[in-house]
Amino acid sequence: MEPTLHDQDRLVVNKLAYQVHNPEVGDVVMLLHPNEPDLSLVKRVVAGPGDTVAFRAGVVIRNGVAQDDSYVPAGFRLAEDRAEELVPEGHYFVLGDHRSNSSDSRAFGAVPRKYILGRIQARWWPIPDARTFAP
Repeated sequence: MEPTLHDQDRLVVNKLAYQVHNPEVGDVVMLLHPNEPDLSLVKRVVAGPGDTVAFRAGVVIRNGVAQDDSYVPAGFRLAEDRAEELVPEGHYFVLGDHRSNSSDSRAFGAVPRKYILGRIQARWWPIPDARTFAP
């Protein structure tokens, strides 16, 4: 999730957030890897159930509209094209912010809702980098 998060960051995960509502596009979430459920990942939700998602020159196209991903530095982008796909009901399409080096929905497909553990609320360590994440 570089540059948003770094290896060894300590995070607060709000596991109650999704008891009240479903994940939303833009949320940074902790989830179980669909193919290795013993492994947890942190990714960003870029599309939800019923959305379409595609890539043109590395830009995420959600429901036919290019998404603002200005939080991804140029060196972390991939100039890839992918055909449009429909996110199934009950699933979410997640990406890492380090697009050129991320195991995410491009590799393992949309993630079932039950695999999303909670929303990243804050980074508390290292202290100089502490911050909260908007819901």
